[in-house]
Amino acid sequence: MLPTGDRYETVRDHFVWRVPARYNIGVDVCDRWANADPQRLALIHKRRDGGVEEYRFADIRALSNRFANVLATHGVERGDRVGVLLPQAPETAISHIAVYKMGGVAVPLFALFGVEALEYRLANCGARAVVTDTVGAAKIAEIRHRLPDLRAVFVIDAEADADGGGTADGCLDWHGLTDAAADDFTPVDTAADDPAIIIYTSGTTGQPKGALHAHRVLLGHLPGVEMSHDLFPQPGDRIWTPADWAWIGGLLDVLLPAWHHGVTVVSHRFEKFDGEQAFRLLAEFQVRNSFLPPTALKMMRSVVDPASRHAYRLRSVASGGETLGSELLDWGRQTFSVTINEFYGQTECNMLVSSAATLMPSKPGIMGRPAPGHDVAVINERGERLPPGALGLIAVRRPDPVMFLGYWNNPTATAAKFIGDWLVTGDQGELDADGYIRFVGRDDDVITSAGYRIGPGEIEDCLIGHPAVRMAAVVGVPDPLRTEIVKAFVVLQDGVTADDALVASIKEHVKTRLAAHEYPRAIAFLDSLPMTTTGKIIRRELRDRT
Repeated sequence: MLPTGDRYETVRDHFVWRVPARYNIGVDVCDRWANADPQRLALIHKRRDGGVEEYRFADIRALSNRFANVLATHGVERGDRVGVLLPQAPETAISHIAVYKMGGVAVPLFALFGVEALEYRLANCGARAVVTDTVGAAKIAEIRHRLPDLRAVFVIDAEADADGGGTADGCLDWHGLTDAAADDFTPVDTAADDPAIIIYTSGTTGQPKGALHAHRVLLGHLPGVEMSHDLFPQPGDRIWTPADWAWIGGLLDVLLPAWHHGVTVVSHRFEKFDGEQAFRLLAEFQVRNSFLPPTALKMMRSVVDPASRHAYRLRSVASGGETLGSELLDWGRQTFSVTINEFYGQTECNMLVSSAATLMPSKPGIMGRPAPGHDVAVINERGERLPPGALGLIAVRRPDPVMFLGYWNNPTATAAKFIGDWLVTGDQGELDADGYIRFVGRDDDVITSAGYRIGPGEIEDCLIGHPAVRMAAVVGVPDPLRTEIVKAFVVLQDGVTADDALVASIKEHVKTRLAAHEYPRAIAFLDSLPMTTTGKIIRRELRDRT
């Protein structure tokens, strides 16, 4: 989608949105390639037992057609919501494509969700069906009697009963039914603005909200994806991410954009993410592009000299979800021989801002410039653009193809998301003289200390530069003199003991590298940091501990 060019300004100025009136994600990412190049490799899946499966686009079309027929047979109709409660797996992708092609609405759900989280989401969206595994099916069994809209639960790893279609616990055998179904299916003719996906997002207060996206959301992601992977795709590209496909970062930043471009995706479900195994996977499958969330990068950073054991060779690395600093960027250049490109967005309106080493200089601590096609600005509470250097609200102007249709059944929350035509992200930032946007922090993460406004990202980056520190998070805690002081929560490297000398060393490390008003006046040591399922630090939980 991006025009050719070697400078950001050239690419931005020649960019034009091409969003057709009629558009279907499933047809675009699957059937289009199955018709044009059926043997093109779509997916390489490494199973937990080490076995490897390969799927061509012709395979994905046949299997998604079959499962679309299965869904229709079990009462799922156009507009119905279908939960997909699975980790990275072929069945996950195939189920998504089937739902899109039949005009349904896919609802990605994290496999780590507990029964209460699942009950709320499935009840709120009125899901008619769920695709899951035996672990997920056991959770749903506890709450199914409280989900009156739920008609069918399809399980991908259960043994079928004697009839070949059901399972002993009343679920349905995904593989048995799909194998028996016809592989001819006529996709529904959907408009680009028709609903396609509900992704639930949790704010700082209240119940999760379902961000409803149209089919056009995929096209809206493309400029940012292409920019963050240095003009993706290029010949030989092959992409992998450890991010779960239930997260917008895994689904719409990797899987679906890659298949839009006919690029092979590598999938694998780690029982527990391991940096050494990640380097091994990059080398084993000759991955050329990767989206690595900051938490994954920090864990991979603890691996000593990975290139001596693993012959990986990446062309691009993108990261988003939390800001990176100079420590991680420098490590990335040394480790991958590329500059990690940061991108920014949120569930309601994603892939808005990106850096791109091939198009513009990288600035440590600054996430990048608006991706072509997106009008992103820093505004005040009256919806007025602020000049460079002024701290304000990061916002994007509507209409925009990547912007959500609204929160599912929640018009009040939808209206509150806007100031006039500006969708307000809830993040604070600054615009610099070159048009770069610096992320300062969530509205509730910015620390006010002795009159200074302090973002947590720069301090956290400085902290992990200390040789004893593996991971760190900072929050503001009340202080009668300074309004707030900076408190750091630190996870130490293996074998390091916390004592008064280490506390003093960490404080001095920040004070001498940043500023006297930014060093953590209080430090607590933890075994691990509280994280969301997408790997973001839950700072409000840390504030509750103070």
